[in-house]
Amino acid sequence: MTGDGVIERFLEMLLVERGASPHTLDAYRRDLADFAGFLARRRGGVRPEAASADDIRAWLADLDARGLAAATVARRLSALRHWFRFLYLEGVRRDDPGLAVDRPRPRRPLPKYLTEEEVTALLEAARRRPGTEGVRLVALLELLYATGLRVSEAVALPLSALAADLSHLRVLGKGGRERVVPLHAAARGALRRWLELRAGLDLDARRRPWLFPSRGRRGHLTRQRVLQLLKALAVEAGIDPARVSPHVLRHAFASHLLHHGADLRVVQTLLGHADIATTEIYTHLQPERLATVVTTLHPLAREAAAASGEDRRTGTAADDEPNEREKSP
Repeated sequence: MTGDGVIERFLEMLLVERGASPHTLDAYRRDLADFAGFLARRRGGVRPEAASADDIRAWLADLDARGLAAATVARRLSALRHWFRFLYLEGVRRDDPGLAVDRPRPRRPLPKYLTEEEVTALLEAARRRPGTEGVRLVALLELLYATGLRVSEAVALPLSALAADLSHLRVLGKGGRERVVPLHAAARGALRRWLELRAGLDLDARRRPWLFPSRGRRGHLTRQRVLQLLKALAVEAGIDPARVSPHVLRHAFASHLLHHGADLRVVQTLLGHADIATTEIYTHLQPERLATVVTTLHPLAREAAAASGEDRRTGTAADDEPNEREKSP
């Protein structure tokens, strides 16, 4: 039992014993035909049923190089594993090469984030909102962008989380881990204005403990309400509302800090990530920044720049653009 015959026998088994649908059978047939075609290009006359684990890995790499989604690659590997398991059980093979091949890891999507100009536009739109609601919205937006808090952390902030001088706040994050997050001057100013107005509100005992009280059941703003506010604000700022959410502001906070030279460990601490691998995804958004760090801070890069007469900050020859010290008499 070799060649196309073994494939048809496998598909027949799927139909009779597992009740596979015509759509599933067609998908398996296409996947096996794709593998057979790849193997023919890779190893000439080797039949698919004689393939090795290395052949399977090479095929997966080829699928990835073609730009197929990780989920699609995983599904095709699953089809191939089922087929090799069938060959082993039917005695066509004495081993099962599919067992030696790991399932491909799905790629983590890069986080969405806003540019600094877009965040500024959101803040300006919030400042145009009148009355108490406008002041609260500015304070909330400044807080989210200044701290990178998760929206669940921000809405549940008690007044007691704020330092008396508003220099920082204490946040209880995931896993009950507490962290201290500093507040810059703009955030302190926005919060101070909100607290002054908040002090004049008639709040009952249920709403009084919270930094952002609400008439809702919980006594404070909800994640859903914050999302609604930001979507409406995005429209006013001329930004696609599909691109704006509280979590996008968290991404913007991290991305902008890294862009301006913040240390990855510092950003990890501010975001409350238990594992720095979670924070590292933001480095993929900063290829130019990473290249600059390597070329300007690596000791061998500095030595090479000095030897070649390059300005290590710009990559230009030092004689082409003398600095101010060289210009002065």
